[in-house]
Amino acid sequence: MSTRTENPSVRPPVAGVAGARILIVESHYYDEIADALIAGAEREIAKNGATCERVTVPGAFEIPGAIAMAADRYDGFVALGCVVRGETTHYDYVCGESARGLMDLTVRQRLAIGYGIVTVENIEQAKARAFTDRGDKGGDAAHACLSMVALARRWRQS
Repeated sequence: MSTRTENPSVRPPVAGVAGARILIVESHYYDEIADALIAGAEREIAKNGATCERVTVPGAFEIPGAIAMAADRYDGFVALGCVVRGETTHYDYVCGESARGLMDLTVRQRLAIGYGIVTVENIEQAKARAFTDRGDKGGDAAHACLSMVALARRWRQS
C-alpha cells in the first residue's frame, strides 16, 4: 500500500527551467526499483522542458561522489537508488553517508539536487515508493531538483 498523500500527476509545472540540463545519477542495484525511479524522473524532467542524461554508479554510497565529479557540467542533479535494510549495520552507514554527502554538496557547492534514494525495510516498501503509479519518488526527486534549479536561476538574474 502506498503512503502517498498526493497524486503525482498533479505536480505543478516548474517555471523557468526550460532547457535546463539535469544529470540523473542512479544506483541500479535493484533493477526493478531503479527502472521505476528513472521512469518517473525522466517523465517529470521532460514535462517541464528540461533535458537529462544518466549515469549509473555501483550503489547509493557512490552517488554523491559522481555528482561532485560532474558539479560544473549540469544545472541540477537527481540522485536515485534504493537501500533495503539487511541483517547488519551496513544499511545505516550507506543511508546516512549518502544523504550526508548529498546535503554537503547542496549546501557547500550550492547544487540543485533532488533526493530520490529510497530507504526501506523490504522490496514491497520500495515498490510502493518507486513505482510511478504509486509513490513515484523518482518524479518527486526530479520535481525537487527542477524547483531548486528555478530558484537558482531566479537569484542569478536579480
